[in-house]
Amino acid sequence: MAQRRSRMVRKKTGKRIALTPRDLELFRVLARYHYLRSTYLRAFVGGASETRFKERLGDLFHEGFLDRPEEQWRFADCRFLPVVYELGKGGRDALLRADGGLPDAVTWLGDGAHRQFEHAHMTCAVLASIDLATRSRADIRFIPWSEMLAKAPESTRQSTKPFLLSYENESVAPDALFGLEYRQDGRNSFRFFALEADRGTMPISRASGQGTSVLAKLEAYSAILTREVHRTSLGVPNLLVLTVTTDQGRCTEVIRKFGERVGEAPQFLFQAGSDYLTHPNPGILSTPWVRLRLASLCVDI
Repeated sequence: MAQRRSRMVRKKTGKRIALTPRDLELFRVLARYHYLRSTYLRAFVGGASETRFKERLGDLFHEGFLDRPEEQWRFADCRFLPVVYELGKGGRDALLRADGGLPDAVTWLGDGAHRQFEHAHMTCAVLASIDLATRSRADIRFIPWSEMLAKAPESTRQSTKPFLLSYENESVAPDALFGLEYRQDGRNSFRFFALEADRGTMPISRASGQGTSVLAKLEAYSAILTREVHRTSLGVPNLLVLTVTTDQGRCTEVIRKFGERVGEAPQFLFQAGSDYLTHPNPGILSTPWVRLRLASLCVDI
């Protein structure tokens, strides 16, 4: 019986890998999203057998086409979770040969290890869940950050930090930016979103009022949206701020405290959940998003 290979350590066998169209599509997905678990990859590229799909991922990892970020092995439950993957050198080289380049990224995560790996992975997972949710619908289309940037004012396109929203002494860097195009009765409409992925590691507020906190960032958004910086900086007609937390109690507390400071804030939407950290959440769009003192809103309509 062949010895089981380690999840954590690459062990090349020299096995000849004949890349398939599905392998190349898998590489494209990872080039766009940077970090995704095997459950997400299968949702994007398909595969009748989960076991065979995992075996294929294992072959691609051990032969250098995919990487498994080392940061994920630091956590006690890592052996029981679907593996997180990123594009390896072999996969990158294969895409360069097949496509002549890499697809535009959905996020602005750079290459290499990330100090806040869990936060980066959560951002990728939420965006991928939204993207996947739109793929089964003819009436809604996911607009990635690269498409937004291509239509932004030239000053933004030339900026070293084009995603940074600034006005006088206020500035905020969203965890991600994306849009949705709605197609109904022969007409198209658009909503654009800034995503905040909250893992519960940042204080909700600080007694001193100094330093980073969830409320400080949301208040910076409020000031910037009031001045319609999204129009001048990104060239988009609207911007909603989606805050996703992994804990319902924390989500409720953020909503309460933010509401005490700003009152109604229709551009701010909140949702709690953690399932998407291991598996795609196709209901992320259709599940109502909570708003301050206003009716909840489903962003898929």
